[in-house]
Amino acid sequence: MKIIIAKTAGFCMGVRRAVDMVLDAANRTQGPICTYGPLIHNPQVQEMLREKGIPSIKEIPEKGRGTILIRAHGVPPQDKIALEAAGFKVIDATCPRVIRVQTIIGRHNEKGYTAIIIGDADHPEVRGLLGYAGDRGFTASTLEEVRALPAFDKAVVVAQTTQDTSLYREITQWISENHPHYKLHDTICNSTEKRQAETRDIARKSDAVIVVGGKHSGNTQRLAQIAKATGKPSMHIEDISELDYQLIGNADSVAITAGASTPNWIINKTCRAIEEHIRASRKKNRFFFKARNLLLKTNILLAMGAGCLTWACASLQELDRTLIHATVAALYVLSMQILNNLLTISSDRYNHPERAQFYETHKKTMTTLALASGGAGLMLSFSNSITAFIILMLMSFLGLTYNLGIFSVLPGVNRFKALKDIPGSKTILIAAAWGTVTSILPAMENFKPLSVGISFVFATGLVFARTAFFNVLEMQGDRITGKETLPLILGETRSLELIIKVLITLTMVLLFASILGMTGPIGFLLATLPALLINLIVRCENGYLLPGSNLEFIVDSHFILAGIMGVLM
Repeated sequence: MKIIIAKTAGFCMGVRRAVDMVLDAANRTQGPICTYGPLIHNPQVQEMLREKGIPSIKEIPEKGRGTILIRAHGVPPQDKIALEAAGFKVIDATCPRVIRVQTIIGRHNEKGYTAIIIGDADHPEVRGLLGYAGDRGFTASTLEEVRALPAFDKAVVVAQTTQDTSLYREITQWISENHPHYKLHDTICNSTEKRQAETRDIARKSDAVIVVGGKHSGNTQRLAQIAKATGKPSMHIEDISELDYQLIGNADSVAITAGASTPNWIINKTCRAIEEHIRASRKKNRFFFKARNLLLKTNILLAMGAGCLTWACASLQELDRTLIHATVAALYVLSMQILNNLLTISSDRYNHPERAQFYETHKKTMTTLALASGGAGLMLSFSNSITAFIILMLMSFLGLTYNLGIFSVLPGVNRFKALKDIPGSKTILIAAAWGTVTSILPAMENFKPLSVGISFVFATGLVFARTAFFNVLEMQGDRITGKETLPLILGETRSLELIIKVLITLTMVLLFASILGMTGPIGFLLATLPALLINLIVRCENGYLLPGSNLEFIVDSHFILAGIMGVLM
């Protein structure tokens, strides 16, 4: 079965902005914090905010304290004034597209215009917009309701930003013919238009459609209506527990779209649930997928990749390719990655729910494996080189204390009490650690600065690209748990641009080093790996590869491929 995820599925700009604002405020603001009404119409996001101690209030109290965020849908202007008067520090998370509509209504209200809002009267956005119309505001959700309105001398017509585009065109066409003096404004968000158009398109191309999002979300409800109107089997779900596998049982292709308030982790979770159901129902390749998932969850595949990358780096430096260095690297990476997963279960609940459940279930076993592999790596390193042992011991110490406030004992230290508090440090330190164990430690007895440098740049750059790319895919979960990864600092677009530039640089370094005779022919072969990763990232961004176990397996297999290239040369 082919699964297609709509490119427009998930958070729109306004929702992402609101969620980012409330999470940033929670992570950086002292004192109580809440939202005025549900921030967005999605039950999982609301539950996540409650777990972070961010409740929503329905009524404005006489006295309030702390920080309060105005929901993405906006509120009447008098409510914002009342919140400030109550004593709250108000952060306005109203979507900029909604603010535009508020401004249009407010500006025309000052000139005596009546405001006709095409939308659902009970929707919070519409209620907020009515507040800017004063006593000259009317709502209508159908053409019949518009026809029933009295004629006005001066009127301005706007739409709820998530209104059905075809309905609004029908209504404005009638108004143009019967009340040509009314001022018409197309205020439907272009994100809504694109989302609805793509839903129609992918529904026609697929055998079934799944719409993911809150049952009380207006824009998600419209997507479900559009999908149903195509005549294809469709369902609207909030959670994977509502999936009707019988409905899609005979489908060769399934399209997944989602409302503007649906987080990525719910979309990805839905996709993974369907994939797992398909594999569970088929005996063919079932063992392969179970083995693959176990290798990914336990980080054994990644550890094998570290060993293979060490072998490739040894070939690049023309060193004796002994198994001891590859084994040390594999054991170190296995230990650090398991400990990292044990410490990041909170974010994995959003980014990798299956892995989080696995580590919660097998916590003792995985802790034992991490400590045993770390200790074995140190012992093996000690038997080979005392210098390498000291370096590895220091790196292990930094890895173990990454989340601890080791700097808090220093005078004047406020924010950066631990290594994890340094923005973007994890992405860089992981890459540097891999570069050290795969390139520098194996060369301690035969250190050639130039070849070691080229090898270190190759290994570090490759791991940096891998880590940063997955950090991009995990931005929402990381922001929820307060992580400050590089993509959260730079943003998705700039991060992807940086990753591509790093990979292009690696390709050029390896090619020029080989041409100039600084490395053997292996340099030409290894130069294909960054190029392959660039192609993979581009395909993923264009929707040809979906986030999940398949993508993780393919990316990590590049390290295995590097080892195979090392063996061949």
